[in-house]
Amino acid sequence: MKKLATLGVLAAGLVAAAAVSTTRLAAQQSTLASLFDRYDVKPNFGQVNGNPPWGGLTTWVAADGKGSVIVMVRAVPYFRVFTTDGKPVKTWGDDKSLFNQAHSIQFGPDGSLWATDPNDHVVHKFSADGKVLLTLGKKGVPGDDTARDAFNRPNAVGFGPNGEIYVSDGYVNSRIVQFTGDGKFVRIIGGKKGSGPGELQLPHGVVVDRQGRIIVADSDNKRLSVFSKDGAFIKTLAAPSRGGLVITADGTLYVSDVNAGAVTVFKNDQIFDVIKVEGRPHGLSVDPVTGDVYTSSSNGDAPNVTKASLKKPAPPK
Repeated sequence: MKKLATLGVLAAGLVAAAAVSTTRLAAQQSTLASLFDRYDVKPNFGQVNGNPPWGGLTTWVAADGKGSVIVMVRAVPYFRVFTTDGKPVKTWGDDKSLFNQAHSIQFGPDGSLWATDPNDHVVHKFSADGKVLLTLGKKGVPGDDTARDAFNRPNAVGFGPNGEIYVSDGYVNSRIVQFTGDGKFVRIIGGKKGSGPGELQLPHGVVVDRQGRIIVADSDNKRLSVFSKDGAFIKTLAAPSRGGLVITADGTLYVSDVNAGAVTVFKNDQIFDVIKVEGRPHGLSVDPVTGDVYTSSSNGDAPNVTKASLKKPAPPK
């Protein structure tokens, strides 16, 4: 009888734990939504009941618009490839020496993949099959805000309409460095730390819009700083911006922030929507075909990738 009673208590405890877990999951999902109800927001992309485990911090995510989503993890293999439905396809980047700190990934206009390594002060360009094609910066050698061929903890990459490369060199320096598509230095945007017009305080992302404006995630100033194509300061937009920065072909701008736990969406320099996502959305990507928004959380204790899908319009009555 004592054994049966013990089993009964254990069973009751498991049922209670399951109920608590279900309640927590429901509560988690109920808080993930967009301000104007334009998105269905779901965490745990690429996982079922926590499996397979990530094994490290989910630092960034990139969707190629061709059916693949790559999650960058700070543990080998660094690159985990999924379908847009979250089904695993393959992994690559098993060599631990490939990164000192895996930080961000962005798809280039030619389908290449660009990755930053702040601790080694370099940016790598990879082919689709994982070969290093080009490295910007000097491995292990920091540069100051005037350097043309060296960075000090770069953190993101953006691209211009003609294949130009823009490196956000912001964890120590306060600038964007522009290069030609083949890696030749063009100019420095910013370069002065501060909160005044044209000054930058921890830039954490960069994009170029259809007008050629260079938009910088000026994260410690909680704003976006906008520059002309020649690097002249234009204006700022208020937005929490310690995360990723993405612009789509129609000019829609997306910026994530790890402290807000959200993605702010801009159209024509006005806030269009705000998407609440899971964890600390350090990494950000928008599928250029479907418009689905992917974020990766930099919460080391709870790595996670969230997918926010645009809701289909209701059929006419």
